[in-house]
Amino acid sequence: MAILDIVLAPDPVLAKKAEPVKKVTAEVRQLMDDMLETMYAAPGVGLAAPQVGVSKCILVMDISKAKDEPLMLVNPVIVKKSEEICVEEEGCLSAPDLFADVERPCAVEVEYLDYDGKKQVLKVDGLLAVCVQHEMDHLEGIMFYEHISSLRRNIILRKLKKMKK
Repeated sequence: MAILDIVLAPDPVLAKKAEPVKKVTAEVRQLMDDMLETMYAAPGVGLAAPQVGVSKCILVMDISKAKDEPLMLVNPVIVKKSEEICVEEEGCLSAPDLFADVERPCAVEVEYLDYDGKKQVLKVDGLLAVCVQHEMDHLEGIMFYEHISSLRRNIILRKLKKMKK
């Protein structure tokens, strides 16, 4: 396994829609393993392939305190969202040290392919629902700060530009 470089916003790969994975191969599994190691080292609770410069529909997550409950999702699709909306503070490994309150459905149901390429359904709420939706946004080229007011977003964008210099 290897620790990969995390792409920082505003990089063009983060604004691009990711491509679906045709088949879960040994190469895809190696990427997921490397992404997981990268996420743990960062440290973070979720990472999407575009964040390591790979425009593919792959996510890894682990919200457990012990970091021993990894989830790996290939080609995830939200099939149900709760009507109830929750507000949680979010941050992002591609926008270090920047946080904002984001509104999202409190619960979601996701269909995806697992590490072995088998179709799965995941029903989640709370922090894991936030994490799934945040990481899935990366697959659509959307950053968390695109969900907040333009005033707050502009503050974050200015900070990102300063960090890039």
